[in-house]
Formats: sequence, structure tokens, C-alpha cells
Amino acid sequence: MDVPRKGLALYRRRQRPAWWVVGALALALGSAGSPLALAEDVPADPRALEALEALDEVAPEASGPAAAGLPSLPGLVRRAFEHDAQLSRQRFELEATREERPMARSQLLPQVTASGGYLWQDSTNVQTDPEGFGLDQPSQRPGEFDETFWRLSVQQPLFSLERWRGMERAAAQIGQSELDLALLEQDLSLQVSEAYVNAYLASRTLGLLETQQQALELQVRQARRAYDLGVGDRINLLEAQSRFDQAMADAVQAENQLDDALSELERLTGEFPDFLGFALGDLSEAALQRDWGDESAWLKRTARNLHVLHAEAERQVAASDTRVRRGGFYPEVNLNLSYSDRDSDDQLRTSEDYTASVEVTMPLYRGGYTAASVRQGELRTRASQEGVEHQRNLAAQEVRRRLRGLNGSVRRLEALQQAIESSQLFLSAAERGEQLGLRDLVDVLDARASLYDQRIQYVETLGRYLLDRLALQAAVGALGDDDLEATMDLLDRITRPAN
Repeated sequence: MDVPRKGLALYRRRQRPAWWVVGALALALGSAGSPLALAEDVPADPRALEALEALDEVAPEASGPAAAGLPSLPGLVRRAFEHDAQLSRQRFELEATREERPMARSQLLPQVTASGGYLWQDSTNVQTDPEGFGLDQPSQRPGEFDETFWRLSVQQPLFSLERWRGMERAAAQIGQSELDLALLEQDLSLQVSEAYVNAYLASRTLGLLETQQQALELQVRQARRAYDLGVGDRINLLEAQSRFDQAMADAVQAENQLDDALSELERLTGEFPDFLGFALGDLSEAALQRDWGDESAWLKRTARNLHVLHAEAERQVAASDTRVRRGGFYPEVNLNLSYSDRDSDDQLRTSEDYTASVEVTMPLYRGGYTAASVRQGELRTRASQEGVEHQRNLAAQEVRRRLRGLNGSVRRLEALQQAIESSQLFLSAAERGEQLGLRDLVDVLDARASLYDQRIQYVETLGRYLLDRLALQAAVGALGDDDLEATMDLLDRITRPAN
């Protein structure tokens, strides 16, 4: 895809300067700690010396959210609601299902019909042609005549259990369709949120891997230079080259992961969000919820799980349909009213009629169809009830899994935070020791690399924490815009503009 490739290239151009400093330092000192390097003075790479001078200019931390702000997660979700074709299809399906109610109500209202026609008839019988039958008398009716007629009839159902229960079935079908739409919206929100978090993590991971790649590139140059000067061996050079090749492979994989995450966001929302120009800030700004309460309280809330509600709606549809089928055992009573007018050349056929009648229809035998239909409906109702129990079990399992994930992530984040603080103290001590000649610069670079790796682990764990939190709210049917805003706020707190 052209756009993601362009975005990745721009990302690398923006992220490289800040990380190149540490990478260049790692290269400059990669061979300094070896015995061969201590034996003879190998001239340092000029880029490494420039990086060393720029070390003090690189700010290790920056607090506060990014100035421009990350792409809006709630905004992307709203855009996905407008863009997703499946969601649009379900909206039309809902509108179509809502027409079931007026259709069912129409069966309870008067049915008015009008009819009319024209008739020409040429008839030969004893009344129209008595001479032809041997009678000596005048004809009483014309043999050939024209006539026009029209009829207006009204039928009002007085009692029809099957039709009345059709209203209940229509309401159940509408409720199920509304839950279909709500489920699609929730699933789409979770998909966008997951792709958003994955894109954020992938963009940060790619920066780390590119830093490693650049550092190893300088290390390969340094090892080759030492080998060419006769103070290094081929094994060190091959090892450096192998690690560099592996770093290139890892970087390609990271690029693909970022490309996949951005492409997924583009597919879902129709937009290509910009995650460029950001870097990690002060991780201690992340506000975590450490107490998630009693598990039983969360399990009680699974009654509002959308999948559970949808299964219950399916059961209600099946039950109401069964009741409609049982209505086939009962009689129907209809009131029939009609008015007709016939104008004919035959005066005996000319008439104007008013009729009123009450009609009772009782089904006696339909070959066993009604009984079989009811049994079928009852079995489908029992099947849908089992579906409700299945969804309840799945919802409870999902809540337990997400709570375990959240509690585990909180403990891991707390441990990583302590490790980061310890690494910061170690880095300060290593820098002080290097200034006093008690430590070499390799220790400083190792401390910086360890600190950065721990920050990446912290962010990755935080991403799992955020996704588990959103999934937990969805499992209890409480996922809303405020949860998306909270996710955005937490990521903003640990993000700063890139240098």
C-alpha cells in the first residue's frame, strides 16, 4: 500500500535522529571493552565522537502529553460507524425489520376492498326466446344485455389469536434486530481500539528496532575497521554482521506489523491516522486502576452482556413464534360488511344490496400440519434457551479472563515501574562513575539500553492492560465513549512530541 509505506518512511526519518545518538555511542564503544581493543588505540569513528558530544543534549525523559495529541480514538470509532459497510447494511436491516410491526398490526385492522366490472351477455332460454321453445308468449327478459357493477366490502377481525400474537412476534423481532446492530457497533469499537493500540505499540517498537539496527551497523563498521587494522579477529566481525542481519530482519517484521495495524485502521475507518512525531514520555504519568473489586460483582453484571441479551432476544422470538403457531388451533371470528350496485339492461338483474354478516371459521383438520408446526416451534425455543446459557457461560469466562489479565498487568506494570526507577538510578551512577574514571562508557550505554527496553516492555504491557479494560467493559455491556476517552487520556499521558 502506497500510503502506509510513505508513512513508515516518514516515521523512520523523524525517529532516527533521537535514537541514532544512543546507537552511535553503542557502536563507538562496542569494541572498547574487548582485550584487543584495550591493547592498542583504535581511532574512533567520527560519527561516534559527534554522538558522544551530543549525549548531554538528548533529554532522557519528557513529561506531559504530546503537544499535538495522538489521533482521536473516539473520533476514529465514529468514523468507522459511518464508513463500515456491514454496519450500514445492518442499519437497513433494522429499518426493514421495524416494518414487521405495522405489517402485523394491519392484520388486526379492517380490510377494505373495492371491485367493479362490465358484463355483456347474449343468452337464449325460455324467458328470452319463448318461441324457440314452442311457447306462444312474449319474451320476459332481453336475450342480449350490457351491465356494469361495483362492490365495496369491509372485513374486520373480531377474534384471531394468531393475528394478535403476531404483534408480539414483531416486537421480539425488532428487539433482536436492534441488538444485532448494537453487537456490530460494539465489535467494531473493539476492533478499532485494538488496531489503534497495536499501531501505537508498533510505532514505538519500530523505533527501538531501528535504533538497534543503526547501532549494530556502526558496530559492524568498527569491527571491520579493527579487523583491517589487525587488532580484531574475524569471529568478532562475523558475530557483529550476524547480529546486524538479524536486526534487519526484526526491523522488517516490525515494519510489517505497523503496516498491518495502520492498514487495518484504514480498512475500518477509511482514514490513515498519523502516529508520527511522537515519543515516549514519563511513564509514571500513567494512571492505573489497581483495585478491580470483587469478581462476583462483575459476574452479576454479565446479565447486560450484549451477546447474552441477543441470545435472550432470539429465545423471545422463538417463543413468540411458537405462540403464534398455537393460535392455529383456535377459531377466527370476522365481521363482514358490503355494499354492491348493479346496473343492467335486464331490469331483473339491476339491484343495490347492503349486507352484514359475522363469520366464524374453525380449523378442524389440516393433515397434522398445525401440531407439527407447534412441536417445531417448541423445540426451537428449547434450543434458543440453551443458547442463552451458553452465552452466559462465555460472558462469565470472558470477565474472569479479563480480570486476571488486568490484575496481572497491574502487577507487572508496578514491577516494571520499579525496575525503570532502579535503571534510572543505575544510569545516573554509571554516568557519574564514567566521569570519575571508575566506569567505562559501555556501562553507561548498557544502562541506557536496559532502561529503554524496560520502557518498551512497560508500554506493551500497558497496551494489553488497555485492551483488557475495554474488553471487560464490553463483557458487562458497559462499553461507551467514556472508556475510549480514558484510553486516549492514558496514552496521551505517556506520550510527548519527538525531538
